[in-house]
Amino acid sequence: MAAHPAENLSWEEIGARYEVPAWYREGKLGVWAHWGPQAEPEHGGGWYARHLYMQDTGREKWGSEAYSYHLNHYGHPSVAGYKEVLNSWKAARLDADSVLKYARDTLGARFFLAQANHHDHFDNFDSSHHPWNSVRVGPRRDIVGEFAAASRKAGLRFGVSSHDDRFLSWWLPAFGTDKTGPKRGVAYDGHQTLADGKGRWWEGLDPQKLYGLPPAQRTPEYVESVKRNWLERHTELVDKYRPDMVWFDGNNFPYGDYGKKFAEHFFNEALRRDGGRLEVVLGGKPQGLPPAQRRGWVRDIERGVPERIPDYAWESITTPNTWFYQQESSPRQDARTLAEIFADVLSKNGVFIINLELRGDGALPERLMPVYERFGAWVRLNREAIYATRAWKTFGDNLSGAASASGEMSEADLSRAKHKSSDFNERTLSAAPYSHDEVRFTVRGDKLFVFVLNPEPGTVKLSTLGLKSRHAPGKVTAVRHLAGGAAAFSQTDDALTLEVPASVQHGMPAVFEVSGAL
Repeated sequence: MAAHPAENLSWEEIGARYEVPAWYREGKLGVWAHWGPQAEPEHGGGWYARHLYMQDTGREKWGSEAYSYHLNHYGHPSVAGYKEVLNSWKAARLDADSVLKYARDTLGARFFLAQANHHDHFDNFDSSHHPWNSVRVGPRRDIVGEFAAASRKAGLRFGVSSHDDRFLSWWLPAFGTDKTGPKRGVAYDGHQTLADGKGRWWEGLDPQKLYGLPPAQRTPEYVESVKRNWLERHTELVDKYRPDMVWFDGNNFPYGDYGKKFAEHFFNEALRRDGGRLEVVLGGKPQGLPPAQRRGWVRDIERGVPERIPDYAWESITTPNTWFYQQESSPRQDARTLAEIFADVLSKNGVFIINLELRGDGALPERLMPVYERFGAWVRLNREAIYATRAWKTFGDNLSGAASASGEMSEADLSRAKHKSSDFNERTLSAAPYSHDEVRFTVRGDKLFVFVLNPEPGTVKLSTLGLKSRHAPGKVTAVRHLAGGAAAFSQTDDALTLEVPASVQHGMPAVFEVSGAL
């Protein structure tokens, strides 16, 4: 049913008719450039802008080096705070076309996300409603605009991510002081005003538009003005760049009714643009909303996978190392763990989004490229079992319950993190290995695909595919190893037994096509 050009549907009306579009549901793999000025230092963690103002980051251990790095490379945050990072960020090696080609051809992405803004309250696009943006400061380039054009040139759907709705609380350290040392008690540059910029590179730019007003000056009227400004900026974002997807970091609608109004605008404009079809995606964490308002969302799970096949649309997001490129830390993921996570996501009807950790200057990250390239080669080899697939009756067999890493939280809002939820439970390099016979399933057409997560040459016995299994599979007629041709098998009432060949690739999941079972 097409919307009338003048019709504006409510969010509840949108949700009642919404179905996740095929491009997203079948695309299965997205690449995200979670990239902006906080990547420029390449040190100090993914919340650099916050942590540079914290001599002690407390539980936020991932940013413990930011203060000392900033002091040594930019100066003391009382005079040389985050503004200096923005000014030094030039993105000199960013080539959006090359990034998109890499995402599509090397990693196998079917859609691409660019970061519109982060908690630092800096817009990576040509914003008419916020002077602290990448066209006016730093690169003096429309980053989102370049990625949008390159995505469409590459034939990929394009999305944007927004993380901005908590900046007022996130930025509070910028209004503090050193607790120890020669600058103890000297106010950080969060207290600077428009007048302090006279004769400096940022003359004419008001720091209070970046950091917000000092906490003591924040009246209810001021907070409402911040929310209205958020709506203006994000409405312009979707009107100017026409993204196919918008992703929100945080719970529910940003700023409550303001975020809901934005979502209605995003979907109604898409309806008019696409001839009455709902071809866009809204990603985020809506589980705190009433059920009628959750419809229309794709639920985001950060660095995690649900235990079972959900009855809602969902996605898993991850990054091999940190959300912003960082030199001093070691990767949490390699190609094997990424492939294991992806197989688990696929088996539960999810979509996988991987951060491409661009360096501060926009270049591809040399030290992570072997990880991306080995993972991408595995995706291309096993594409029949990945794209346009869906979950089977059960997601896997021989479930060992192999634990993920220790539950370490990285670059997460610890006050919101739920250790027992699906978030932050993904496998990492420190996870215990899967057993040699643990598998995941996907389905496409009349074929069942079996992902042997940690294969070894020899026998894998799958009781789920026994002829008298409660899952009622059919008589298997053939098994094919996608990397190596026909595989030996036998099927009884109790189980399907398949032979993993000696040629299996070491350290990567092996995928088999099973005919006749469906």
